[in-house]
Amino acid sequence: MIVRATLLAAMLALACSQALAQAPAGDAAKMLGEAWEFSNADRDKVCTVTFKPEATPAGYRLEFDTNCANLFPLVKDIAGWKFPDNDLLRLLDGKGKPLIEFSEVETGIFEAPTPGVGLLFLQVAGAGGPPPRAADTVFGDWAIVRGGKVLCALTLDGTAVRDGFTLVVKPNCDQTIARLGLAFWSMDRGELVLLPARGNSWRFEETDAATWRRIPEGANPYTLVKQ
Repeated sequence: MIVRATLLAAMLALACSQALAQAPAGDAAKMLGEAWEFSNADRDKVCTVTFKPEATPAGYRLEFDTNCANLFPLVKDIAGWKFPDNDLLRLLDGKGKPLIEFSEVETGIFEAPTPGVGLLFLQVAGAGGPPPRAADTVFGDWAIVRGGKVLCALTLDGTAVRDGFTLVVKPNCDQTIARLGLAFWSMDRGELVLLPARGNSWRFEETDAATWRRIPEGANPYTLVKQ
């Protein structure tokens, strides 16, 4: 009985030591315990991934949320992850081949230029704030306002053209706006951009769901107000 008990204790100790040896350590350990945001550069495609400590044939286990594979088909082939100290964070297929290689560009922020996909980002979920507005959430009638006065009514149309959408200026637009020749609009890194056929664009940042403020902001700023 003593021999069996001693043998069992030795086997348990060996199993524990192997488990500890396999557990992520160093740089890899900092990926654990948080949900991470997985996104493209514009953050119009966002999902989450959780890095797990359990060993797999392709490194360690990870879990993407159910929508990730719809947004990023490459995710279907990811079977594990590895993050050696002072190296790249690699997401691997079932054979251990790197599919995505992230480098840490700032503390807790990783980026990966990925062929056929573009620039991908990884950061702790919530650290980047809410995702930017999708273009279809701002379709409709708006007014450019300054000092409480409506200067110009316009429609942000959903017809795709060039690198954005059609903008329609309505009649009786104040000449300070009409002469700009605004013809297109787009979303760029969370900002709403009004573009003329030629000349400089006007950029707006969101202050609430129905109001965007022109940037850079002057003493008497222009605002774009939902009608």
